[in-house]
Amino acid sequence: MHRLLTALRRGFKERIGWKRLGIAASLLIIAFAINTMVRTLRGVDTGVILTALTEIPPANIALAALCVIGAFCTLTFYDFFALRTIGKKHVPYRIAALSSFTSYTIGHNIGATVFTGGAIRFRIYSDYGLSAIDVAKICFLSGLTFWLGNLFVLGFGMAWHPSAASAMDLLPPAMNRLIALGCLAGIAAYFVWLVTGKKRRELGQNGWKVVLPSARLTLLQVLIGVVDLGFCALAMYLLMPAQPGIDFISLAVVFILATLLGFASHAPGSIGVFDAAMLVALPEFGREQLLATLVVFRILYFLIPFAISISIMGTREIWLSVVLPWQERRRLSGACTASAAVRRPVRKRQAQG
Repeated sequence: MHRLLTALRRGFKERIGWKRLGIAASLLIIAFAINTMVRTLRGVDTGVILTALTEIPPANIALAALCVIGAFCTLTFYDFFALRTIGKKHVPYRIAALSSFTSYTIGHNIGATVFTGGAIRFRIYSDYGLSAIDVAKICFLSGLTFWLGNLFVLGFGMAWHPSAASAMDLLPPAMNRLIALGCLAGIAAYFVWLVTGKKRRELGQNGWKVVLPSARLTLLQVLIGVVDLGFCALAMYLLMPAQPGIDFISLAVVFILATLLGFASHAPGSIGVFDAAMLVALPEFGREQLLATLVVFRILYFLIPFAISISIMGTREIWLSVVLPWQERRRLSGACTASAAVRRPVRKRQAQG
């Protein structure tokens, strides 16, 4: 039996591998989402969608925009917390905020967040002496913050309203509550594991070693993730149609599940996947009205931050790659000219003498 399992594992690594399996899973999620979207949107009246867009109160859109700003402000602490955890205290908050905001918005909109976001982080942090290993540690700790926040909010929400997830995962409420309690128990077990000692918090070896935050700091880590998700879910809640009514906890559960599906798909901007999940999980709302909500949310949470990030990174690259080298060349040229001007009178006096 042991030989059979060893042979199967070796064959899996050689012929398939986790990378190919991940790509296949992403493509499967995207294909399923596209199929769901096509079936759901069949017969949708675009005129009704445009009407529904005008029916969203401007005050709600403004409040949702403020929530999105709050979410991205909280997001900046993902990298700042990770930097302090790995001991890189010389990197200021403004750089952590720049890296966290641009890496998330650009990476999530382009797709393959792990690679694109990591590349942007390395481009920014390398100016402060951080290596690729340091950036990998930051990505790992930021991802841990994201998942701890998601699991806590999802566990709490599904334990409170287990039926909110039933339309999406097709499981009975009792099973959803059991899953929720399992998520909360997993977080509790993680805290217990952290309390057992610092040595158990060390992962990896040699240069790849990373020390996980203590239990007290992990509470702060969970809080950062929870506040981030809370702002995002509240923005969506403010944009939802007034009828039929839905409570915030139920919407938060649906929103987080849709977000995780979009994240797992690696689709650019979770396009199609996130939207299909929301449409499937909230059948009580009119399709046109819900699509109008999703359009406004995408503009506020995806398009505008993406445009801002591209502008910031583009301006930064022009400044670092064009303006600063030009200023340095001009300074050196001026210094050479001044030096030559000083040498000419000296030579003239020597010739006269």
